[in-house]
Amino acid sequence: MNIPNNFGIAFILTVLAGLTTAIGGAIAFVTKKDNLKVLSVGLGFSAGVMIFISLVDIIPGAETLLKEHFPSVFQWLVFGGFILGLLISILIDYFLPDHVDTEDLLNPDAPEEAQKHHHYKLKRAGLLTAIALCIHNFPEGMATFLTTTQDITLGISVAIAIAIHNVPEGISVALPIYHVTGKKRYAMLYAALSGITEPIGALAGMLLFGLLLPQFLVGFLMATVAGIMTYIAFDTLLPLAKEYGNWHLSIVGIISGILFIWLSLILVG
Repeated sequence: MNIPNNFGIAFILTVLAGLTTAIGGAIAFVTKKDNLKVLSVGLGFSAGVMIFISLVDIIPGAETLLKEHFPSVFQWLVFGGFILGLLISILIDYFLPDHVDTEDLLNPDAPEEAQKHHHYKLKRAGLLTAIALCIHNFPEGMATFLTTTQDITLGISVAIAIAIHNVPEGISVALPIYHVTGKKRYAMLYAALSGITEPIGALAGMLLFGLLLPQFLVGFLMATVAGIMTYIAFDTLLPLAKEYGNWHLSIVGIISGILFIWLSLILVG
């Protein structure tokens, strides 16, 4: 967990991870949720990668960064940073849920008298989901950026995990917008914009990292990032993995993600 100046690579990875919401928007037009079981494995894989990286690599790395300057309390600082990351994620979830239930969006056979109310719900769901995902994606962008500045290999793994995670997010935005407007370009636009705050989060991370924070406090911020990533894995990725497939497929994905990132760390170590 050194501190190389690979800001450009970190920012590019964050942008690419954010843009995958547009892929989800495109998938929404050609397939239904019942045909997206591959996402169950993919989301489980993402969760396994993010949990393993957070607990096995980022936390020890944060301790190393803080130990030199705070030898007697560095473990408490890392613990506090991790808790802060959890609290930030919990507060975001409290004020804005991370996604809407797509079951109603895929049910075209609603009774006629419910169509007007259904139309209103779809419009509101699409807009609120886009806003909620913009807020959710901000700390994800910061997590991708800061992780990459510490270790490019880990950053790529985190970016892939978040990119897979963003595909169903794009679907959850595009479906209601498309059903309301009937225009694919609007749905694609909203889906793509919902991921734009990830590079904005990267810019915020760059500002904090390069200008405002003393180098040794980066360890505390990395512990916070680990808390955010762990919460995302348990609160968002795993429930979505089960929703898009079944729990057995999710477990296959989780174990595959853990083994993949573990092997990659051995190979590059």
